[in-house]
Amino acid sequence: MAELATIARPYADALFKAQGADLAATAVWVDKLAAVAQNAQLLQFADSPKVDVTQVFDVMVSVASNVKDPLPEAARNFLRLVIENNRLSALPEIANQFRSLKNAVDGTTDAIVYSAFALDEKALADVAATLQKRFGRKLNVTLELDPSLIGGIRAVVGDEVLDTSVKARLEQMKVALIS
Repeated sequence: MAELATIARPYADALFKAQGADLAATAVWVDKLAAVAQNAQLLQFADSPKVDVTQVFDVMVSVASNVKDPLPEAARNFLRLVIENNRLSALPEIANQFRSLKNAVDGTTDAIVYSAFALDEKALADVAATLQKRFGRKLNVTLELDPSLIGGIRAVVGDEVLDTSVKARLEQMKVALIS
């Protein structure tokens, strides 16, 4: 959604500039806030005319933090700003753009590996090493399960996709047989 990206860009840029000294920790709490902000019930609650900014802020803080891992003051200030400007729905996109800026500084790219089955740490490390060699850059690899793949993996690195899944091969065979 281009409009959401346009709205999120100044927030991500400002956060990146303000938190330049501690990008890794900032990425953790921004991702945490973004995950909470994706909840449809929370967004509906925030859009209610009967609810004020403080109530939305309190709910977000209570969900995103706990006694052992409280939100830092910078996170609280940023969250309050986003809520006051009615941009809670843009928070996931803000997190994505912030991560892109951080990755550019680190020289890395986010990669999502979809697998039909859970991979142990060694197997995931082997896949990550192979993907880094294939794409020629350092990758931040995360694993997501997708049973519909039947077997194999599907890797999404930026805007590139490497699909070695059984599902993709069956689709290729189907196309070949139909043509």
